[in-house]
Amino acid sequence: MSKKFNVAILGATGLVGRNMLKVLIENNFPINQLRLLASERSAGAEVEYLGEKIKVEAVNENSFDGIDLALFSPGKTAAIKWAPIAVKAGAIVVDNSSGWRMDPEVPLVVPEVNPNHLQNHQGIIANPNCSTIQMVVALKPLSDKFGLKRVVVSTYQSITGAGQNGINHLNAELEGKEPEKRISKHKIAFNTVFHSIDNPNGYSEEEIKMILETRKIMDLPDLKISVTCVRVPVIGGHGESINIELEKPATIDEVREALGNFPGLITIDNPLEGEYPTVQLADGTNPVYVGRIRKDDSVENGFNIWVVADNVRKGAATNAVQIAEELIKLGVLK
Repeated sequence: MSKKFNVAILGATGLVGRNMLKVLIENNFPINQLRLLASERSAGAEVEYLGEKIKVEAVNENSFDGIDLALFSPGKTAAIKWAPIAVKAGAIVVDNSSGWRMDPEVPLVVPEVNPNHLQNHQGIIANPNCSTIQMVVALKPLSDKFGLKRVVVSTYQSITGAGQNGINHLNAELEGKEPEKRISKHKIAFNTVFHSIDNPNGYSEEEIKMILETRKIMDLPDLKISVTCVRVPVIGGHGESINIELEKPATIDEVREALGNFPGLITIDNPLEGEYPTVQLADGTNPVYVGRIRKDDSVENGFNIWVVADNVRKGAATNAVQIAEELIKLGVLK
């Protein structure tokens, strides 16, 4: 009989945590015992798992005893506090927060792109930002075959990127109500807004994340990359318009072939017939989708692509579970 693992989910009542459990079930992940954890505020809630009701426990110093794998989505502060405690108890942590991503001792992993980085973990593995994940899946085959000189990306990010509060904010406005908890001083419905801009250079934290994380994941510390991140009032996934300058010449057919043969990436590219990836198409699915593949004649070796993925699934929950599955394949999770 194949080995089964004791699994904990911290942040189990949140949007990503709930989807982590959903993906574990869908993928038939080999679970022996399941422990659902959250803050004191969320403790006591019941979550259905394989026909049974499991009560969510308040996380404490002993929560990770006997746990093999801990999937984290509790927010940055809680992740920084509890991850070392989980590791000390013997668990491997896959953390979805931004708390550990740029730590040089912590691998930042997208399984299709850099699974080799998993061999170097010290107990904590970071899940990248949702927008970064889908972009690097599309960039990786082009980087491998032609090299990357410069990348310019503009995101069209689902309000689900702000979690349940973002969904509640949008729905309240669509119903003509004032949101209980605002995520922006601007109206969300029928509007476009930026993430909070708290850096003196005018960039949002989201934009800086995409730059730094992409360089780390792809082992390209000097990659020239420019990012603009925008929230749009949709639920289901993120879209990204990516302009790529390659190191080597390539034909449009060669670019399509490279993208079309890459695992986890689905090409839908028949725009004359109105066939291209949309957020609704990505909603509730695990792949990254690419389309609108065009030559950019304004720059040497330039191409434009459009990339879409469900940000709660591949951009968070699914990627975390895929990391765990890769750990099993590598014999790292024991």
